[in-house]
Amino acid sequence: MKTKGCRRFPLASYIILLATILSFTMCNSNDNPFLAPFGTPHETIPFDRIRLSHYEPAILEGIRQHDAEIASIVGNTSPADFENTIEALDRSGMLLTRVSTVLGNLNEAETSNEMQQLVLKLMPLLTEHANNISLNPALYARVKEAASNISRESLTTEQQRLLDNTIRSFVRSGANLSEGDKETYRHITTELSQATILFNQNHLKATNAYRLNITDKERLAGIPETAMEMAAEEAASHEEEGWTFTLQAPLYTPLMKYCDSRALREEIYMAYNTQALYGDVSNIDVVKKIVNLRLQLAQLLGYSNYADYVLEERMAENKANVDHMYAQLLEAYLPAARKDVAAVAAQACKEQGNGFVLMPWDFAYYAEHLRKEQYNFDEETLRPYFQLENVISGVFGLATKLYGITFHENPDIPVFHPDVKAYDVLDADSSYLAVLYADFFPREGKSSGAWMTSYKGQWIEPDGTDSRPHVSITTNFTKSTAGKPALLTYDELETFLHEFGHSLHGIFAKTHYPSLCSPDVAWDFVEMPSQIMENFGTEKEFLHTFARHYQTGELLPDSLVESLVRAKNFNAAYACIRQVSFGLLDMAWYTRTTPFEGDVVAYEKEAFSSTSLLPSLPETCMTVQFGHIMAGGYPASYYSYKWSEMLDADAFSVFADDGVISPRVANRFRKEILERGDAEHPKVLYHNFRGQEPTIDALLRRDGIVKQ
Repeated sequence: MKTKGCRRFPLASYIILLATILSFTMCNSNDNPFLAPFGTPHETIPFDRIRLSHYEPAILEGIRQHDAEIASIVGNTSPADFENTIEALDRSGMLLTRVSTVLGNLNEAETSNEMQQLVLKLMPLLTEHANNISLNPALYARVKEAASNISRESLTTEQQRLLDNTIRSFVRSGANLSEGDKETYRHITTELSQATILFNQNHLKATNAYRLNITDKERLAGIPETAMEMAAEEAASHEEEGWTFTLQAPLYTPLMKYCDSRALREEIYMAYNTQALYGDVSNIDVVKKIVNLRLQLAQLLGYSNYADYVLEERMAENKANVDHMYAQLLEAYLPAARKDVAAVAAQACKEQGNGFVLMPWDFAYYAEHLRKEQYNFDEETLRPYFQLENVISGVFGLATKLYGITFHENPDIPVFHPDVKAYDVLDADSSYLAVLYADFFPREGKSSGAWMTSYKGQWIEPDGTDSRPHVSITTNFTKSTAGKPALLTYDELETFLHEFGHSLHGIFAKTHYPSLCSPDVAWDFVEMPSQIMENFGTEKEFLHTFARHYQTGELLPDSLVESLVRAKNFNAAYACIRQVSFGLLDMAWYTRTTPFEGDVVAYEKEAFSSTSLLPSLPETCMTVQFGHIMAGGYPASYYSYKWSEMLDADAFSVFADDGVISPRVANRFRKEILERGDAEHPKVLYHNFRGQEPTIDALLRRDGIVKQ
């Protein structure tokens, strides 16, 4: 099972986004596309006109405008109220947000050495600006005055949410600290922002540095033809002979799953699991710095540990609720997971002889053999039916069936790379709804994994105009080769559905205020709209809308669909425990109450010990490349994936009870979940849709742990 990922850059967290300024070179402001109306379709970002020299002056102007807006709020002589203080604050800093959002996204999708160097150099200045706002005593006093003047009964539910969020944000950002502690807070946040960026830079450099070039084709026996063609093109692109494999998923995964050479599997496995562990790109000291700075930050603000600080704003609310979920999962899944591993080990012994010791680099290989033997199912047999262009049509078509929306490629919308496609999204009544960017293929300047983000959020202007969103999905899918179009694996289809679910959350956003729009919601709620889309991946009605053989046009046979469905829960318990182990590692780092000065690798092994199902290797380390919890949005929040799986399985039962592809249920889901963003507490939103509190029962049934 893949490590799921979706990294977002919410408006309220633009501090890190600011760090990706690309140039110190000044330019004429008259030529700066950021400082004038874009004049593009839907005012989309004019990537084709933006140069490196435009970013610094745009950021500096954005800071100047933001400072002026804050001064206007503070200096307003009228009594503080919702409109002139709370709402005005939420709508401030639009230029700064626009520029920093573009830069933050490009730093993930199209970075360079120059960008990375400047990121670290300018981060202190940029963090200082954000702290100057959150630690402004006059602004905080104005906010408190507004809160005391406002009658909550006069506010809408959404306005009450914004008021509460605003006050809480100031408190959590150090507004109540003494002057001395505020300086400490400034220092911590500056150091932390630099450390998280360095973590990502080291990981990307480590990933790009590894290349496994093989010229003897016999050593690559077992690897599917599609992967071999990709490896040949990767080699040719660097003027190498033979076949080259990298640590990017489209090349790494098929080697691990299909290569008959155990030595090669071990070599690339060790390379993958020692990324950023050694040498100049080691993240060992960076991890210690990040963990200790977050602990210091939490304790400065009055919390025992960083997890307590984070969970206060999550749907789970506290560690006890997270622990309760994990206890349920371990009790239900751990015995079954041990059986999963024992079955794979038995398969390996059957092929290699008794006494064969199953190692981590063997698991995917022999698991694939066992799945094929038990279910007569090989995932590669699906690939010819999953041509990317057809998959796009199928996924978009599913949204049309569910919600009535349509997608229309618009070549007039500028994009930042030739691989990127841009679409107009129209509602059921043909009115404009959103822009969707899709960026599918790996490249050296692009981070690994898959994520959804926004280039522009949604809000309603004071005059009632609905300012619609521009959202993006980014993946690292199998590319086309000279002999074949881009043919996806089933895992890649699931990833597409997952990130597309996030994009729907953004596309349907319909709130009044920028900070409340989807998908900027509680982190353990944000994955539910994405994971619920994965459920459609095994539905014949969906698959038969697009899954045709790329050569013959033959529809995906029912027999393959049935094999897929039967094999869907293969090793489901193992996959669950793997995800739980990542969550336990996350909590081990962030429930600490004392600074960490020990051995990062040994500490990780101890955190994994209760869920370890395969031999532990002391020379490998996940923490140093675990961007989700070190440099992304998931510190003390990785449990969110399993929490959201509980939610999505429970919520999807409503779809299943109404025929699965149900426009009636989808319309309710849109109105009560997707459009609402953070306008109400996620518990309220979920209960409004489901009619009850979530339980783990549907997840246990879906995974086959409890029989239907």
